[in-house]
Amino acid sequence: MTKVLVLHSVCLVRSALAALLRSEGDFEVTSSGWRAAARQAEFLRPDVAVVDLDCPGVSAALLADAGATRLLPDSSVSLLVLARADRPGSLRRAFLTRARGYVDKDGSPERLVRAIGKVAAGERFIDATLASAFMEADPMPLSPRELSVLARAAEGDSIAEIAHALHLASGTVRNYMAAVTRKTGARNRIDAIRISRRAGWV
Repeated sequence: MTKVLVLHSVCLVRSALAALLRSEGDFEVTSSGWRAAARQAEFLRPDVAVVDLDCPGVSAALLADAGATRLLPDSSVSLLVLARADRPGSLRRAFLTRARGYVDKDGSPERLVRAIGKVAAGERFIDATLASAFMEADPMPLSPRELSVLARAAEGDSIAEIAHALHLASGTVRNYMAAVTRKTGARNRIDAIRISRRAGWV
């Protein structure tokens, strides 16, 4: 039986997804929010972790330094992400992690079940619609560190909160935000968040 850990910040969504997987495949499914993710992964040792790229908090969780590794410390856990073809920038975020599977959220439950099976077996799985979207996506101008700072800013964190969370000096965070603003062609931090959200980068 394949062990699956469903990660989502919204309890109702992760519970519904877990129930769906239990009914569709031979899976032992557990769901968790972000704060307990690493502890749950260490205790349960799942084969596959399923993450929705559009859920609140995912950017900050996965784009921090070694985000996927910190979130899922056991390297034997394969990461599978749920994404949308109309947000190709989010796929570029996923490629910054060690994700092995990419499933279109508009696809069928059967496709997700098949993807989990492939990823659990050590194979890669990429929906054709997502592969096309990734090829058409504009290059992302931001570094992983800049993205991690921007992701927390997009979640509403202050400069001081970002600095504390990422173990940086406040001045360093300001420098990263200035670089983000310049690279995205934005007028200010709010505009940089708007542009980056529209592109699907955060």
